Amino acid sequence: MTTARQSDLKLNLALLALLFILSGLSIIAGRVWIPLDHLGDADDARWLIITQLRIPRTLLGLAVGAALGLSGAVLQGYTRNPLADPGVLGVSSMAALGAVLTIYLNLTTPWILPACAMAGAALGIVLLILVAGPAGEAVGFLLAGVILTTLATSGVELALSLAPNPWAASEITSWIMGSLADRSIAEVRLAGPFIIVGGAILLATGPALDALTLGEIGARALGVSLRRTQIMIALGVGLSCGAAVAVTGVIGFVGLIVPHLLRRVVGASPSRLLIPSALAGADLLLAADILVRLMRGANELHVGVAMTVLGAPLFLALLISMRRRLA
Repeated sequence: MTTARQSDLKLNLALLALLFILSGLSIIAGRVWIPLDHLGDADDARWLIITQLRIPRTLLGLAVGAALGLSGAVLQGYTRNPLADPGVLGVSSMAALGAVLTIYLNLTTPWILPACAMAGAALGIVLLILVAGPAGEAVGFLLAGVILTTLATSGVELALSLAPNPWAASEITSWIMGSLADRSIAEVRLAGPFIIVGGAILLATGPALDALTLGEIGARALGVSLRRTQIMIALGVGLSCGAAVAVTGVIGFVGLIVPHLLRRVVGASPSRLLIPSALAGADLLLAADILVRLMRGANELHVGVAMTVLGAPLFLALLISMRRRLA
């Protein structure tokens, strides 16, 4: 086994161990703490909190965090741009717009909302590629992302302003903020298969992303089909991020923070960054969700808001750092 593979294995095992610790803490921690000696006690009323609330919430945190972290790593690898992220580039906003439209139009069929959210995310990726072009320049993708985010946000705000009833307005506001609270196993069953399939597609883009580090001409010389890679990324991000937004709303900056932090450990190879980013994304979202549960206040802080507070300063620092390097 090479030194690089040994290093990757150690990192993945460390992230996986942290994931087990955070998962256990997520099950017992909250405004109502569950003692370890009461786990599995079906006669204890708190067991219902674990089975009906904490376990689904933990599973969703794992799946959504992994989807966002992996999507961010793939988008950064494809664009060769460390600022790429489903939230920053408007993909999550487009997915949210698709979900919000189903709420606004009162389409109650269970599969309609996730289908529209995934379609919105895939459409966002396609528009991003068309507007910015396949070269992946930082300025082009950021401008395209700003355009998509503005359009999607305007659509969401319009739907919120014209909401036919208070329930619809409340639901739309919830999607905007993003949260793992009050989710059931039904949401896990709904989003899980799509996130798994989308994640598998994104992991398969690893070799193409490595080839793209040589530029488009170099990638083509190695037999990489850029069109096929674009379709795979659009499909993978659309399925995984769309399903995530469909059940939790918009949770941003996970895909921006995680690859940036891990790149210093893993190196510049995009394929080596994919699995660690998925594991670390799950770690980060679970940790953030645990912290918002433990914060004092009349109402629980939405984890999407917490991630924005954490991610916005880092995004600004990255922009300043890139500007200094280009100067």
